Amino acid sequence: MGSGGLELPPGGEGHEGSGSTDVPPGAVSLARPMGAGSIGPELDWDAGAWLEVRTRAQRAGRAYIWLNLVEQRLRAVVAAVLRPVYEPVHGDDWVVAAAGPAGQEWVQRAVAVREVSRRKGYLLDPADDNVLSFLTLPQLRELMVQHWPCFEPYFDERRDLELALDELEVTRNVVSRNRALSEAVLNQAERASARLLDLLGAAGDVPSAGRLPVDAVEDLIGDRYADVVAVHSDRVRLMGQFPAEDLFGGARRLDAIGIGLNLLVQNFSGRRLVRLAESGCRVRLLFLNPASSAIKRRERELGMKRGELARSVEMNILHMRRVRSRLRDPGAFEIQVYDETPRFTAYLVDGDGADGIAVVQSYLRGARGMESPVLVLRGGSRVVTSDQSGDSGLFPTYREEFELAWADSRPVS
Repeated sequence: MGSGGLELPPGGEGHEGSGSTDVPPGAVSLARPMGAGSIGPELDWDAGAWLEVRTRAQRAGRAYIWLNLVEQRLRAVVAAVLRPVYEPVHGDDWVVAAAGPAGQEWVQRAVAVREVSRRKGYLLDPADDNVLSFLTLPQLRELMVQHWPCFEPYFDERRDLELALDELEVTRNVVSRNRALSEAVLNQAERASARLLDLLGAAGDVPSAGRLPVDAVEDLIGDRYADVVAVHSDRVRLMGQFPAEDLFGGARRLDAIGIGLNLLVQNFSGRRLVRLAESGCRVRLLFLNPASSAIKRRERELGMKRGELARSVEMNILHMRRVRSRLRDPGAFEIQVYDETPRFTAYLVDGDGADGIAVVQSYLRGARGMESPVLVLRGGSRVVTSDQSGDSGLFPTYREEFELAWADSRPVS
């Protein structure tokens, strides 16, 4: 008899997949519904279903990283503030004492879960063998609220902290139950997490974070991709997320090499360039010579009329010359041309320091610059791995290429 009181039918001789006609009495032969490697059409997912679940998993993974960072940081802050208050009197039970009568139920539940984890061997790291590690984000928040006078010296506004935690609670419930997380809720969670980490004093110490915010995923696994922090399929998508004002505004140094440098010339006004240069930014612009044979080859590659690209580059150079003529120190705004085959376009912002950012595109045979893939690089030292040197990425490679091309180029009067 089965556990439910029903007798299981024996396997018959002709049952597919039995492997033998000698089936012991009472045994059941489990036949595969289809051939090897197939689960059967009635249970299968089509490509659309797989795409949907992978999208859900990607969003949940990003959200989990943020939630994990926030919870670890909040746990560390709670321990740093409350442990010195309660541990001298209550010892290892300081978390139970801090929870008090109001938190008696949830703290005892955490104690019980900890004991079960100990018995079953789930505690692999001794650092997690404490009650605090078993408190959830809402419970950590409750400890802060109960003891706000202890935390008040470290935070400007309690309301800002609680509002950010409220925004995260929706995401935490969705992720913990493996439900669908919409893109809007994910974006809200990332903003709230970044704000919380900033309030908790863990916003990151990457020098260029002010110009290009450090993504949580980049912070954790960015070393897998050298110093590439973003890839866009074309320049339109780049500018949708990283406008020219964010890239060039406030720069102290700007080096650019390409054919016509349209990302700068056509998306950053001459007036803004004048103000940028007058504020102390040193600019070096390297255009492809409009009279060179290389620009004629590029016109043929793109199927353009003869002289069309050359005139466009000439107009850009003339525009930059007008900008330079309005400066008190024209020597800080240099324009030069080169005659070699153009291989890439690169905009190196503050490339001489640890806060450098670069936007790089390779020239493809049949695609204009607006249509070519874009790499965004973060220069300077990285914080992802402690043993990674500052010159281990692509940024110094393009910086060196720019300097070599600049040395072989000619100034524009």
